[in-house]
Amino acid sequence: MTANLTSGGAEPPDPGPGSGQGSLPSPPIHPWHQPPRKTHHAVGLMTLALSCYLGLAYGALPALWKHYEHEKKLAGLPMVTTTSLGLPGDPINLAFVGSARDILCAMHEAGWYPADPVTLRTSIEISGSVLLDRPYPTAPVSPLYYAGRSEDLAFEKPDGRSADRRHHVRLWRVLDSGDQDRPVWLAAATYDLGIRLSRYTGAVTHRIAPDIDLERKLIATSVEDARLLEARYTISGIGPTLMARNGGGDLYFTDGELWVLLLTEDCRKRDAPPLVPASPIITQFKDQLWKNLADTISQQSH
Repeated sequence: MTANLTSGGAEPPDPGPGSGQGSLPSPPIHPWHQPPRKTHHAVGLMTLALSCYLGLAYGALPALWKHYEHEKKLAGLPMVTTTSLGLPGDPINLAFVGSARDILCAMHEAGWYPADPVTLRTSIEISGSVLLDRPYPTAPVSPLYYAGRSEDLAFEKPDGRSADRRHHVRLWRVLDSGDQDRPVWLAAATYDLGIRLSRYTGAVTHRIAPDIDLERKLIATSVEDARLLEARYTISGIGPTLMARNGGGDLYFTDGELWVLLLTEDCRKRDAPPLVPASPIITQFKDQLWKNLADTISQQSH
C-alpha cells in the first residue's frame, strides 16, 4: 500500500538546482542600484581637496598677504585701469608720494620725458616716427582711465630711435594727503615692444611686454640713481596674476605688489641710499615663489 505524502500536511522537498522547478532566480541588480564603491569615496576626497585648494588660493592666502601698512588709505582702491571702451587696461604697479613738481623733477633727472598730449599733429608725428624710424622722445601715449578720468601725468624713455619701442608710465593723483602727509599718485608702467592691431578693436596700438614687474623695477632704479628717492616700500596691488590681458589684448604677469616711491622734497639730492623696509614674512614667501615662477616663464619664452 502506497503512502500519500501530500495529504498529511508535510511539504514536499524543494527540487534541486537541476530539476527545472521551483522559484525563479532573482533579477540582476541594475548598475545604478549598486552599493557605493571605492570610486565614490575617491570622488569625495577629490571634491574636498578641490574645495580646500579654492579656499586657500582665492580666500585665505590672498587675505594673509594683503598689506597696506605704509599707505593705509590705498586699501580697497581699484588696481586696474580701463580703456575708453571700459575694457580692463594696464594694471597699477607703482605709486609715487610727492607733489607734481617733485615727480616732474625726479623723472627729468632720471632721464624720462613728459609725453605730449594726443592731438592730430602729435598723432601724425608719432606715425612718422614709427614708419620712418625717426626720433620722437615725447611721443603721446594713448589715454587710460582710473576712476573715470585719464592720466594726470605721463612719461616715457625711448628704447631705440623711434617711438616704436619705449618705456612709459601713466600717473593719476588719488590722494591729496597720504600717510606721509603728501599727495599720493598711482601709476601703471609698461614697456612697448612694437606696433600691432588691437586684439579687441582692431585699432593700431602698441604691444606691451608681459613682465610688467621689470618696468616697475626700472623706474624705481632710475629714480634711485638720480638720488631723488627717499624710501621705497611695497603694499598690495592687483595680487599675483599669471595670465591676464590688457585693453589691447596683450598678456601680462605680475607678482601683484605695488612699489611705493617716496620722493625727496623740492628736488633735494639724497646722499644716503633710500630706506627699503622689509615686507611681511608671508609676502616675502609669496614673492620668492612668484620670482621662481616668473623666471621659469621668462626662460621658456626665449
